[in-house]
Amino acid sequence: MSKQTVIWTLPLVAALMTLMLPRILQAQYDPPKQLTDSEKEEWWLHHDKWDTPLPNKTVYAGRKSEPAPRRDLSGTWDGLTEGGTQAKGAKGFPDDARHLPDVPYTPLGKAARMLNKAGEGEEQVAVGLVNDPVDSCNPLGFPRSDLFSVKTMSIVQTPNRVLWLNQFYNVFRTIWTDGRELPKDPAPRYYGYSVGHWEDDYTFVVETVGLNERTWLDNVGRPHSDQLRVEERFHRPSREILELTVTITDPKFYTKPWVAADKLTFHLLPDDFDMGEMICSPQEMEEYKKQVANPVAGEGK
Repeated sequence: MSKQTVIWTLPLVAALMTLMLPRILQAQYDPPKQLTDSEKEEWWLHHDKWDTPLPNKTVYAGRKSEPAPRRDLSGTWDGLTEGGTQAKGAKGFPDDARHLPDVPYTPLGKAARMLNKAGEGEEQVAVGLVNDPVDSCNPLGFPRSDLFSVKTMSIVQTPNRVLWLNQFYNVFRTIWTDGRELPKDPAPRYYGYSVGHWEDDYTFVVETVGLNERTWLDNVGRPHSDQLRVEERFHRPSREILELTVTITDPKFYTKPWVAADKLTFHLLPDDFDMGEMICSPQEMEEYKKQVANPVAGEGK
């Protein structure tokens, strides 16, 4: 595979990228051409060692499915090829009010949703009117880090915690496994407070509370309250595959729990896979607003 040059900071041509991204992702990660066995093996043996680009989906086809190790999620995982980038909303409920049911809002939750002006989905607004917190380089937050732009993640296990390292925005989370209880009245954090336990040898369950209300759940602007509780279920059916299911429970904003991601599939990457940086640059974002977003909104440069 030829060397690819990737700019990880947010570019000034973000508006054009909005139009180009679907074609770029298709060309880079899921080309129609089926690779031969020798081409697949070539990637596994001779992929780039720094800022390693993800392979296209066909590289995983036909790989031997060895048994999963017991109580072990460690490794670097590719979440993009199976739908990690969900620009139109959480995978279980894409935002398409004309054809699909929406999430089960309470009246308070629906009112909060309408205050959020997203640049994606059926209710999207013009680029200069978007009030998405991440457009000012604010933290992505959780569970949006699970529900939008999942690309490459590494999981590191120690005797008393699991570290979840997310390439997008260079986020890390700590999931405690030392038996502690979740805090009763925590100060809000962007990525909350998480504890995990093994339900069986191949299923790891994580509960997270104490999440900052200013973050969105997904890319179309679904909100949450201070009562949000998130359950993640990591199931490893084989050595090569990891499945993630995310359930949202927020009685203030939603009438019942709803599944935002149902068995989102991750593929195990080589041990030497190097995740490049994907950082929001405040300087570049300010230039983008001056040159693109503000003029569209009718504001002075």
